[in-house]
Amino acid sequence: MSGGSVLGMLGLQTVHESVFRAMAQHDAWGVSDLAPHLGLTEAEVRSALDDLFELRLIRNSYDRPGQVKAVGRDEALRIVLQHQQDDLVRHQARMAEQHAAVTRMINQIALAPPRSRSVAEVEELSGMDAVQQRLELLAEQASSEILTLMPGGAHSSAALEAARRNDARVLVRGVPMRTIALDSIRQDGPTLDHARWLTDHGGEFRTAPTLPPRMIVVDGKAALVPLDPANTRAGILYLTSAGVVASLRSLFEQVWSYSTPLGVDSEPAQSGLSDLERKVLQLAGEGLTDEAVASRLHISARSARRTMAALMERLDAHSRFAAGVKAAQRGWL
Repeated sequence: MSGGSVLGMLGLQTVHESVFRAMAQHDAWGVSDLAPHLGLTEAEVRSALDDLFELRLIRNSYDRPGQVKAVGRDEALRIVLQHQQDDLVRHQARMAEQHAAVTRMINQIALAPPRSRSVAEVEELSGMDAVQQRLELLAEQASSEILTLMPGGAHSSAALEAARRNDARVLVRGVPMRTIALDSIRQDGPTLDHARWLTDHGGEFRTAPTLPPRMIVVDGKAALVPLDPANTRAGILYLTSAGVVASLRSLFEQVWSYSTPLGVDSEPAQSGLSDLERKVLQLAGEGLTDEAVASRLHISARSARRTMAALMERLDAHSRFAAGVKAAQRGWL
């Protein structure tokens, strides 16, 4: 992987990439050499060097006291992975705190005496018939997004059939759907088939090792959570409190950011990258969105998303960043 690709994944700017690459190629150069070579001011070079030094991508030279040098390729990759790991640990800690806070909030609502609840913000639906009717209504009314957490592993055929009917109503209208299930569903044929059906029809599907209790958030305005997380067939709470729904949506986004996309390739290639896959990874590593990648490569945004999702699953990566790092480690970039 080139220095530029590494720095792109760290979110640094072009000037940092230019300085790093020039230093890697000319290890004896100082600020006065780098500035005219790169067409930068000495102040710009010094600022970039300060940032690179803070990230440990350049360090003091033992051979030339008073000067700095760029680290080697392997060391740069190790540093990138360490930054990724540190970031993951911080996010996991915040996510665990948010899981606990939201679970406490839901329990407090569920256990509150009916009279203390706001009728306008909390509705209790008992039994699967009432739940299914509400899900069908929401499938018809949703307009901007449906977010779903699916804990519990493999799902029954009846549950999957009902979910597919509702999901089809949503997807045919072009409403974005994002779903997260447990990693274990990758080993269950029917549930995995349903997940692939969702991605084939424009939905997005990811998996995670663990999940908070089941929930569905619709249009950022309403949420459904189980009355009893241990018995989801007992009924649900239909919540419309803005603060509660915003917290649940934030929780979903936290889980989404560290879940693994479900790729669409049934038999991914054993090694290497196609030209398209390589370009998608490189552009994503530079911080471009799927839409920007699609525009640059003259493909549809859906193709860009599918290609990236397949790559992340193939590389067992939990983020676009990690996919680039793992591809580089395998010598694919």
